[in-house]
Amino acid sequence: MFENLGDRLQNAINKMKGYGKITEENISEITREIRLALLEADVNYQVVKEFINNVKEKALGEEVAKSLKPGEVFVKIVKDELVALLGGDKEDLNLKGNPAILMLVGLQGSGKTTTIGKLGLLLRKKYHKKPLLVACDVYRPAAIDQLKQLGRELSIEVYTEGKGDPVEISKNAIEYARQNGFDYVLIDTAGRLHIDEPLMQELKNIENNIHPEEILLVIDSMTGQDAIHVIEGFHSELKLTGAILTKLDGDTRGGAALSVRHLTHVPIKFIGVSEKMDGLEEFYPDRMATRILGMGDLMSMIEKAESVIDQDEAMKAAKKMESGKFDLEDFLSTFKQIKKLGPLENIIKMIPGMSKALPKDVHIDPKEIAHIEAIILSMTPKERRNPEILKASRKQRIAKGSGRSVEEVNRLLKQFDQMKIMMKQMKSGKMKMPF
Repeated sequence: MFENLGDRLQNAINKMKGYGKITEENISEITREIRLALLEADVNYQVVKEFINNVKEKALGEEVAKSLKPGEVFVKIVKDELVALLGGDKEDLNLKGNPAILMLVGLQGSGKTTTIGKLGLLLRKKYHKKPLLVACDVYRPAAIDQLKQLGRELSIEVYTEGKGDPVEISKNAIEYARQNGFDYVLIDTAGRLHIDEPLMQELKNIENNIHPEEILLVIDSMTGQDAIHVIEGFHSELKLTGAILTKLDGDTRGGAALSVRHLTHVPIKFIGVSEKMDGLEEFYPDRMATRILGMGDLMSMIEKAESVIDQDEAMKAAKKMESGKFDLEDFLSTFKQIKKLGPLENIIKMIPGMSKALPKDVHIDPKEIAHIEAIILSMTPKERRNPEILKASRKQRIAKGSGRSVEEVNRLLKQFDQMKIMMKQMKSGKMKMPF
């Protein structure tokens, strides 16, 4: 997400790092590039104007003038202004109700029904409590079936009464949740192709009858600046408590995310980063700013790892690495754990400094990973535990069994040896990191 914007901003900032001091002339040149980058990313013009004025004012201030490294101070100024633009502090959900009621609203095609499933899964994983999904989109064909299918996939119960009155369905669902020990009630409301009076009246009727803790607007980030009009349209009729931006992994320029909070005062609470059901993340303005500026996002990577990786397996592998007894069985097990984190190039880019070290269009083909697994699984347990016994005849058998070439088998073994050398260097403190 934000790759093009990030590249443009990073290039502009790197120019500033080359200057011995900041002057009116060079700051105008750099901010001109930043302005163009933001406008091309579809950030609202007024937002861009305020952002540039703030950066300029602070960059020409006394603190920067006295600094020995004005370029580094300038990076901090841009980052701080981006964080402020994105909302400053993270906004948490209000989950104090018993049960807590979360009402999701939005236009058709925004990804609302899928998002409600993702949110239910995220809440269950994070708080280890029971969510209930409620089907109140009684107009769209197959909307109820879609939610029921998601519920089956996620093992989350779905409350439905078919094509009834959404207000009564909501009230009955909340009573059902109270009687059956559910902690959260997530209500999937109907959408329209555009904002209209019948839609808003129905949503207001539901709000007035169930008094939700949260009313979250699900909005497709690919709609660009139209997202602002959609939010303002909903917010003028409902008391929106937050927004969920979907499809940030798509071909989006990112302007909506950078404009939403500043123009509407509605906080972004979650972002959709993949089509997978675990592809919903809590929104941290500071983490997003560091991602945009190519500084990585270790905290998000660590949190994702903690949510999907088996801790006991990870500890076992770490101990084997330390003792030097790490073999190809451990390598395969670790590989399978890492795959759960998602596309490897996205994970690598979360490591500070690595986004700049990688080629812009890097893509790690999942087929290559499958080939590695096939090669290791074609070995006997003895061979996986003792790779040094793999001579020519064994390699030929493994290549034939995995449908790969002997060259690929040799390449894997070489990579494994290099990884073991790197582990030893890390343990001894001799390895230099690229950041």
